[in-house]
Amino acid sequence: MTSYEELGRPDHRPAGFDLRAPWRLLRRRRDLRLLVTASLVSLSGDWILGIGLAYAVYDLTGSTLASTGTLLAGLLPQVLAGPLAGVLVDRWDRRRTMIATNLAMAVGLLPLLLVTGADRVGLVYAVLVGQSLLEVFFAPAEQAMLPRLVDEDELVTANAVNGQARNLARLLGGALGGTAAAVGGVPAVAALDVLTFLAAALLLRAIRTSGRVERRSTEAAEAAVQRRLTALRDELRGGIRAASREPAIRVLLVFLLVTSAGEGIMGTLFAPFVRDVLQGSGQAYGVICAVQAVGGLLGGLVVAGLAHRLSPLALLGAGSVLFGLVDLAIFLYPTAYVAIWPAVLGMVVVGIPGAGAAAGQMTIFQQHTSDAERGRVFSLVALAQTTAGVAGTVAAGLLGESIGIVPVLAFQGVGYVVAGTYVTLALRGDRSGRPQGAVDESSPASSGCDDSQAPRM
Repeated sequence: MTSYEELGRPDHRPAGFDLRAPWRLLRRRRDLRLLVTASLVSLSGDWILGIGLAYAVYDLTGSTLASTGTLLAGLLPQVLAGPLAGVLVDRWDRRRTMIATNLAMAVGLLPLLLVTGADRVGLVYAVLVGQSLLEVFFAPAEQAMLPRLVDEDELVTANAVNGQARNLARLLGGALGGTAAAVGGVPAVAALDVLTFLAAALLLRAIRTSGRVERRSTEAAEAAVQRRLTALRDELRGGIRAASREPAIRVLLVFLLVTSAGEGIMGTLFAPFVRDVLQGSGQAYGVICAVQAVGGLLGGLVVAGLAHRLSPLALLGAGSVLFGLVDLAIFLYPTAYVAIWPAVLGMVVVGIPGAGAAAGQMTIFQQHTSDAERGRVFSLVALAQTTAGVAGTVAAGLLGESIGIVPVLAFQGVGYVVAGTYVTLALRGDRSGRPQGAVDESSPASSGCDDSQAPRM
């Protein structure tokens, strides 16, 4: 790469590096501006609902089993219906699908206005199932619509802008959801969320670009769904065969089973932890959850700067161990000092090793799968993560009632430490341990990867 000094000016930037490009694109593309804003508002509503209900339900019931029900009601429908949503969205007008989804979600929230006591928590579960089923149609419709709003050479910038809107939605929605739960409980969360979905629908209605499918399939919907189910089954079988041949993938599967179970525990018990252990309000819970997005953004910048110096294995192993240790500190410090601010700080800090671990994990996965089998192995990995996450969620609800919140949460931190150590020892002789920037004469340079981190709720 050409250095700034070689280019003759210390402040010279490489071609294509333009921080103002996203803003110019948004100014030029009215419909893109409307879509990104609608996504920001709608996704903020999702976070308002997720964060607000997680706290409000536990506040009403005082039961970790009730928290488990909240998480499962929002998760399982997406897992079951998600793989099929794209098949149907490809047959519908994408713009109208997004509008209808937001309007239906607004109407579907109205029963939550009646939830004023623990005896009506069943309404929360029913509403969450409906919301979860509707959500799976919005994302594929949005992703299919976006390329129509920009030229092909603008697509990368447009996707980057949309990605930043998602991060901002977490910050805004998390804080607003916690505040609404603290001020007015479940009805306040629902009322605020209804407004976001109605606003998003109005923004989407103003888009002028057609959302109609250009070449609609003549295949019957039932046949298309059946074909997709058959393809999913074949993908899983192919993923199992590929994993059986590649030791590194088997190691990653063990790693993901342990850490995904821990994330299920975290998602179930973190709201009870903030309320009962930290003695925090719903607003405090929302802020703590929201600032993790800040940590993830900072972590992504740090990892991008160090990727050429650290191997994917170092990023995954050391990142997971540090992630677990920071989480343990968050869970255990209240035994000596009860306050909110250390948890806020910890959730920002944990994003740095978390981003490193996610980047290393994805890179090792990419290095040990062929292009022809990568999608199948990813399907297997996703199934393993989901299964372990559900198991962790159920276990957290049961054990949180019997042995306490902090001891069960500690398993999540310990799990990351153990899993990070295991993957380091198991893969220490593997070629994926080479730094990203290292190149030998027999293989091309390792490719970079996306450094996403799974959200916590």
